[in-house]
Amino acid sequence: MFSIFTNINKKAFFNAIIATFVVIAITVIGSLNLQNFDAALIIYFFGTISMTFGVVYHHSVWKQRPATQKYWKRTWEFILSKDYPIYMKEVIRLSVRNILFQRFIMPRGRMRWLGHFLLATGCLISFGVTFGLTFGWMHFTLKAGTTDMYETHMMGITVMTFPLNTVMALILFHILVWTAIMVIIGCLIMMHRRFVDEGLIATQWFERDWLPLILLVAVSVTGLGIWFDYSYLEGKMSQFMAITHAITVAMFLMWIPFGKFFHIFQRPAQVGANIYKIEGKRRGMQTCPHTGDEYTTSMHIEDLKEITQEMGFDLENEEGKSYLDFSPEGKRAMLAKAHLKARQESGTYFG
Repeated sequence: MFSIFTNINKKAFFNAIIATFVVIAITVIGSLNLQNFDAALIIYFFGTISMTFGVVYHHSVWKQRPATQKYWKRTWEFILSKDYPIYMKEVIRLSVRNILFQRFIMPRGRMRWLGHFLLATGCLISFGVTFGLTFGWMHFTLKAGTTDMYETHMMGITVMTFPLNTVMALILFHILVWTAIMVIIGCLIMMHRRFVDEGLIATQWFERDWLPLILLVAVSVTGLGIWFDYSYLEGKMSQFMAITHAITVAMFLMWIPFGKFFHIFQRPAQVGANIYKIEGKRRGMQTCPHTGDEYTTSMHIEDLKEITQEMGFDLENEEGKSYLDFSPEGKRAMLAKAHLKARQESGTYFG
């Protein structure tokens, strides 16, 4: 009955608990001891707390995998080395290229990139605004003594003043409307691919591929419903729309650690993998003993040998060489030779 508790990864659980308390602490501090905390956003707050616990737990377990742990340690080893300026430049370049502009998707098709870019950008901006409001870090007030000037406050500090009925006011007060439209368009592009791409139709799963998109559309549509209600319906459905939107957002946040959107938190690690490849090429390439061709970096092979030994695998052949030294083509050739040798020893090549 209690086996679920004995199977919990203790280190990951401890990290998740710490992260959860950190979020609560920064909420109290950033909202000036809850002075600027909006109680109407409590559902969003509990959804964020649940997401934080799940994401940190999942991320901690993922980071404990031997290969992931090796990449993680290597990345920091390179970034904190004497070549720090070179690698920080690469980190910034790759972050802008692959995280901000999602350029890694471009080789797979322009329309696919557009959908991915709209989804990523819309979600990241929405997260930033929603978390800022939910934690009480950001709020708007009328400037004292005026009726048409608003002030933006960040953690109790006034950072901007702007008049109503201006482009700036339109952007700031409706920023979640624009991001919702971006997300809906991105989702529709992705859904269209899943309707017409034969490869996706054959391999897609509802909970992995469709459910995240449906949740995103639900969040965006109900968010637009709130805007439509107070803009055109005089707030007559505000209570229903607010509760419906809050529920869909909470469901989406709690789904993140367990679904496809967990890769939002894995994507930055890809920058580290690229740094690893760059450093590997600087240190030299691995040559396959069979083909004589370079196929990966020597550092990668040495790290693989270390990881496989730690996991208890013996990958040395009869000649004392590691199978990891061979390229995929070389491994296939060795397998073919082994089959040939076995048939020769059996006295028959067929049957």
